[in-house]
Amino acid sequence: MMIQAKFSLEETHIEFLAQHQQYGFKDKSGLVRAALDRFYAEFAQQRLSESAELYAQVYTEDDETQEWTEAGLSEWPR
Repeated sequence: MMIQAKFSLEETHIEFLAQHQQYGFKDKSGLVRAALDRFYAEFAQQRLSESAELYAQVYTEDDETQEWTEAGLSEWPR
């Protein structure tokens, strides 16, 4: 189900949307949805990368974390 939304855009955004067919979209809404989907995926990937960096930092700074991680790996089936 599609829900309509109302928002304001700059003139340059309107000009870009007017060219939706040149970019392979049947309508302006399809272009906006694709842009939002892409932004959401990039944003999620960025958050995942930041989280991984924080875990790596904690791991390198915490000897206890390194010890229990190594202990768990030694018990991992081969």
